[in-house]
Amino acid sequence: MDMGAALVAVVGVAGTLGAALLTQRGADRTKQRELALSRSIQEAREDRELRRKSYTDLHRDVRQFATALSRHLYVMRDREIEDEDVRVLEEAKDAQRSRWSETIMVAPGVVLVAAQEVNDELTRVYGQVKRQEQGNPRPGETLQTVAEAQQALWPLIQAMGDAMRRDLGVAGEISASSSAGAGRVGVSADMPSAARTGVGRRSWA
Repeated sequence: MDMGAALVAVVGVAGTLGAALLTQRGADRTKQRELALSRSIQEAREDRELRRKSYTDLHRDVRQFATALSRHLYVMRDREIEDEDVRVLEEAKDAQRSRWSETIMVAPGVVLVAAQEVNDELTRVYGQVKRQEQGNPRPGETLQTVAEAQQALWPLIQAMGDAMRRDLGVAGEISASSSAGAGRVGVSADMPSAARTGVGRRSWA
């Protein structure tokens, strides 16, 4: 074989090997991109599921705390506060604050703004309720004004829930009637009445 033919053969083999190598590299890059995309999709799913669970838990515990505050006010109106009443309220408060501390680690800003407003108002109403319980209200605070402040929590809770749903891509909003109504019904069902306790009711004012 002359040198020309040998050179052509070598170049041909090198070209074939080079093409195969380039094809393999291209396939590897494609596979890497597919793996990266798959990981990104999986991480997004896991992040959404984490936020969904956090939102669900916080929304539930916020509602239960708001309901516990209302129940506590009704109990104060109907009879003397007992240790069990205090325990129920404190447990609801602790559960809500624990969920809040979890949510602030995963929620985006728009949800945090709404949740922070709810948290702040719950804290404010809780302080008012405890001052009524301890017989040390601030000027102008009565059972009636505190009850009104507690009822004002429900629109804020609705707005928080709507912000959470939008962040999760859930269509529709929570209706105001179902949000507030559910809280009132729960309180009424649990509220000890004057007839059951044998204690005369105190005026809201």
